[in-house]
Amino acid sequence: MAKPGIDLATLSDQDVVLQARDGRQAAYRELVRRYERPIFSLIYRMVRNREQAEDLSQETFVKALNAIESYRPEYKFSSWIFKIANNVSIDHLRRRELDTLSLDGSPHALTPEAIQASALQLGDRQETALEELEQAISTLRPEYRACILLRHVEGRPYEEIATMLDLPLGTVKTYIHRARGELRQALAHLRQ
Repeated sequence: MAKPGIDLATLSDQDVVLQARDGRQAAYRELVRRYERPIFSLIYRMVRNREQAEDLSQETFVKALNAIESYRPEYKFSSWIFKIANNVSIDHLRRRELDTLSLDGSPHALTPEAIQASALQLGDRQETALEELEQAISTLRPEYRACILLRHVEGRPYEEIATMLDLPLGTVKTYIHRARGELRQALAHLRQ
């Protein structure tokens, strides 16, 4: 229970974390309330499955609660919890051994016909541009996908993405540059 007279909704994330560290369940619920939608949104865009995203969001918050003592208040709480969510998502994708979908056809295709048959034909679909963009993003390597979503969907600055993903700033910029290139190629037909 929160201290009498304290409105958790008015406190900074860092102050709410201090309350949660003291074992106040209301403080932890406040953190979940603040971040459940953005965490779910990020994870859903990574795994593209609502049920899995719900499970992975819950896993993210459980991990955050279990590791709340390791959070360092000099950093943004949002960066810390998004890093956990990103890691949970990437671990899930790796566990499932999902190959990213090649726009040029399956890397396992052995003949030109098989390559053509497995190639992603975005222009042949009757999807909206937004659906095509989401589909194209889902084909990116998980690391690229995380960076591009954090930058262009969540609006995070490069430095914060580097901190969240524990990557050098140059690597983040490279991943975003490569992701943009792949997306530009995949969606070239939309410019016509």
